[in-house]
Order: sequence, then C-alpha cells, then structure tokens
Amino acid sequence: MSVPTPTEAGHAPEPSPAEGEAGLAVASPAPAAPSRVRSLIREILETILLTVIIYVAVNFATGRYRVEGDSMQPTMHPDQYVLLDKVSYMIGPPERGDIIVFHYPFSQDRDFIKRVIGLPGETVTIEGGVVRVNGQPLQEPYISAPPQYSNTWPVPGDEYFVLGDNRNNSSDSHSWGMLKREFIVGRAVVVYWPPNDWRIVQHYKYPALTPGSN
Repeated sequence: MSVPTPTEAGHAPEPSPAEGEAGLAVASPAPAAPSRVRSLIREILETILLTVIIYVAVNFATGRYRVEGDSMQPTMHPDQYVLLDKVSYMIGPPERGDIIVFHYPFSQDRDFIKRVIGLPGETVTIEGGVVRVNGQPLQEPYISAPPQYSNTWPVPGDEYFVLGDNRNNSSDSHSWGMLKREFIVGRAVVVYWPPNDWRIVQHYKYPALTPGSN
C-alpha cells in the first residue's frame, strides 16, 4: 500500500524560498511625521541662532554715527552717516590723522567726531594759524581755515589731542582738553548716507616727526 503524499492528503505544498521572495513584496515604512517636524524645528532654531551670532558680531565690530554740526567741514557734513571700525583700536593705538568718534568726556551720552592731532607724550602748539607737534609744523590740506587761537598743550600718556577740521567752529581739545583713550568708540571708515555722498573715509598720513624734537 502506498503512502499518500502531503498533496494527496489535502495539504497545500510549502512555497519554495524563491517563490516566497518573488510573490511577496515587503513595503518600506513611511517616514514618521514627528521626525520631519523635529528636523524643521532644528533648522529654524539653527537659522535664528546664526542670525543672532552675526548680528552680535557685526555690532561688536562696527558702529554707526550721524554727523551733527559743521565742526568737521569740509571733510564731513551735517547729517551724513558714518560706519565705524571698533576693532582696530583693540589691536593698536590711534594714529595722527585718524578721524575718530568718541564719547564727549563731560557728557558721555553725546558722541563727537574729530581728527587725532597729538599723541600721548607729545606737545601741541598752535600759533600764527599753524599747528605744531613737538615744534614741527603739520601740513593740513583738509582744514577749512587756519585756527585763530594760540596755546600750548602737553599731551599726557594714554590721552590724545583732537581737533575739528573746521578749526574756528569746533568744540575740541583746544577748548576742553585732552581725550582719554577709554572714551574712543571707533575709527570712521565709510560715509554710507546719503547715497550721493558714499565714499571711503580718508585718514591723512603725515610725514614722520623727527625723534626727540620739541
């Protein structure tokens, strides 16, 4: 007597491995919606953080100043807006001829813009319409007119003698004294407003003074 096979006994045959792989398609799970939301939130936060960092860095390194009055004419004019470099003087000291913005020593909520003339340890003398530093006259093609006042000012260490280019209409070191370095905000670099006045600020370079002259 023959033994019935599983097929003959009414049982379906087991599919071969090949048949199982060919006949059954396994669907990949769809990405979870919460994961996409978390990714979007992370990107938004990263963008906000980057924006804040850039804003803080720009405001740390630069400043903006609106020229008031005509004490710096003909170099600067009222209502011009100037971009300031606040980093240079963290690296090195101001130089003669630099145009700087600073807090007015007697009312620090006010800012002035002037030109550096005398450096720490020097002596500034103004007489006969001529500015002399350590006895040597300065060539000043940028002024509106020669100064009509006279005096001599020794400049202490870490302080500066500053003057407006409009010498006879300027509140500056000739009237209120020396400027301490701690009050300096930054160095003028660009006039950016109004658009027709856009230009790089030129800082006058003087010939080197003879060491030891006085």
